[in-house]
Amino acid sequence: MHVFHTVSDFRQWHTRSAGKPLVIVPTMGALHDGHLNLMREARVLAGEGGSVAVSIFVNPLQFGPKEDFSKYPRELEADSAKCASVGVDAIFAPSAEEVYAPDRSVIVLETKLSKVLCGASRPGHFDGVCTVVLKLFNIMQPDVSVFGKKDYQQLAIIKRMVRDLNVPVEIVGSETVREADGLAMSSRNRYLNAEERSQATALRAGLLKAKEAWQVGDKNGEKLKQLYLDVLKERAPLSRVDYIECTDADTLEPAEQVSGNGLMATAVFFGATRLIDNIELK
Repeated sequence: MHVFHTVSDFRQWHTRSAGKPLVIVPTMGALHDGHLNLMREARVLAGEGGSVAVSIFVNPLQFGPKEDFSKYPRELEADSAKCASVGVDAIFAPSAEEVYAPDRSVIVLETKLSKVLCGASRPGHFDGVCTVVLKLFNIMQPDVSVFGKKDYQQLAIIKRMVRDLNVPVEIVGSETVREADGLAMSSRNRYLNAEERSQATALRAGLLKAKEAWQVGDKNGEKLKQLYLDVLKERAPLSRVDYIECTDADTLEPAEQVSGNGLMATAVFFGATRLIDNIELK
């Protein structure tokens, strides 16, 4: 497996593989089994003759002024071993200086899907995501890119960007990978203390409770949200809800009545640690 730190070195490697499909998995490192599942899926999509590449880059543009950019874990050696274990062919791990010119003056703005859910509470976050993902697509020139559904809004926004800007990359969404107790795998789970970690399972439990009600006919968004909040109140007293919302799964617009193409998405704080999760109502 190759590890590249510059655009020119990665492109030289990719040029030597011309004509073979390239599937990439963009990450910020601190890899866990959720990331590795994306890489396994990428390996299948690439086939025997294709290549899989992973980007590892902690993108400063998507962190707000009070967020955890400085303490976000950088573990390239351990991450490289994990990538190699699932058949990744190359890692692109550039510095911020390699990705962004000091006098950069262009960013990518999505003006609709990014205004709700996480975008409402993290202004500018998805501008940073879109900018770096488009740069990675331009640098790495993949045929396919795999993203997890845990960040459903990010997946929807990347699909919209690719559609609207005619980017020749197929976007594949992969199911959320969970711990045995249901908590969605996240690099931020490590910040939870034992009590917070125990209570964090309430996110999944609340979403499942709401989906059960939806499946037997309760389509009212406010009622479904209240069911979720009741579970958090009972099982996660240390939690602080950032948002809980029922939306259309495609447009992410709030839904008073949740049809057969719905999404319930949430973000919850335990102390300074912010966790997200969602469930499709389909």
